[in-house]
Amino acid sequence: MKKEYSLERLDLRALAQAADTVSGHAAVAHFPRLVEESAPGGSLQHEVRWKAVGETRAVTGGTDQIWLHLEAEATLAQTCQRCLAHVDVGLEVHRSYRFVRDEATAEREDDESEEDVLVLSREFNLMELIEDELLMALPVVPRHEVCPQELPMSLEDDEFRAAEAEKPNPFAALAKLKG
Repeated sequence: MKKEYSLERLDLRALAQAADTVSGHAAVAHFPRLVEESAPGGSLQHEVRWKAVGETRAVTGGTDQIWLHLEAEATLAQTCQRCLAHVDVGLEVHRSYRFVRDEATAEREDDESEEDVLVLSREFNLMELIEDELLMALPVVPRHEVCPQELPMSLEDDEFRAAEAEKPNPFAALAKLKG
């Protein structure tokens, strides 16, 4: 029988020692910070899918290391910065984290190592980590590969020229005074 884990209070040590996997999916609407980044009127029915695998690695002369390997993917409705229409942006995360016993150790080892180092907690919130990683995967400038509508590429159009022609020249009155 497979053990059930609480995703908001995940016992990482138990997950890693069992070399177990947790996976699932939820609507984007269940992630409040992703909702804030969504385009107004965009679909919140897209799903966030994830899989997290726990692992322990033996260390010579020390305690075993706890690792978590996370894969997550989602689609988020955003506003294209070229045409200002909705664009569905695909997000994908593949990260591994090594866990240490306290904040001071995490801070020291994070600067010295290539991997991501986090603090081990008996009540680790996996859902927050998934949301954090998806937020960091957001593009700086969301846009379509090819916008669905043609974009105006000139600074002037016929309406602009007509409005300029109707506007009186402010120096015309000065020219009359000169003569």
